[in-house]
Amino acid sequence: MTLSPRHLAAALAGATALATAPAAMAAPTIPGYTHGQPGLARSPVSLQELDPLKRTLLLGDDDVRALRQSREILADQVEAILDVWYGFVGATPELLASFKHTGTGAPDAAYLGAVRKRFGQWILDTADARFDQAWLDYQHEIALRHAPAKKNQTDGVQSTPLVPMRYLSALTIPVTTTLKPFLAKKGASAADVEKMHAAWVKSVLLQTILWSQPYAREGQF
Repeated sequence: MTLSPRHLAAALAGATALATAPAAMAAPTIPGYTHGQPGLARSPVSLQELDPLKRTLLLGDDDVRALRQSREILADQVEAILDVWYGFVGATPELLASFKHTGTGAPDAAYLGAVRKRFGQWILDTADARFDQAWLDYQHEIALRHAPAKKNQTDGVQSTPLVPMRYLSALTIPVTTTLKPFLAKKGASAADVEKMHAAWVKSVLLQTILWSQPYAREGQF
């Protein structure tokens, strides 16, 4: 689908307006953010299965420390980071298509704005690096929201039935590449910036792998 400049500008402007409206960024105030809530389904991936996946990605204790170091650096840059990421999505029709309204064919500004708020919290959660059961269960919830099982339900929208799986892990590169300059803005040494960036690449790839689980045939994940 080719999106007109008018539709694209309106959608991204609406998303930014919603995201920057006066509201606390604390987790309980974000609609649809359910990390740690008791009603979440348990992840079909166990903590015992998560550990070898982390080892395969070479994600270790040094990376956890680097991720947590990045939190203080990134916390007050979240909106600027989201501006860059949303600019990339807006300039990539294949990605923006997952936010289009099925009735109008145009990007749904309210949908983009609602997801943006949770995306901002995702930055902080990733930097927290808490690879526990609550985190794992929420990864499964995020996965379901990309797949036909729960796509569109959280925000009550009429949009595409899924985010194509091929774009999940592909987004690791633009997300982490554009994040790196933000890691370097608070005076961290070049070596520390490299460590934080490498840790982010591993963590984002780990998460996108977990998000692909609902797309896999039974027993093949």
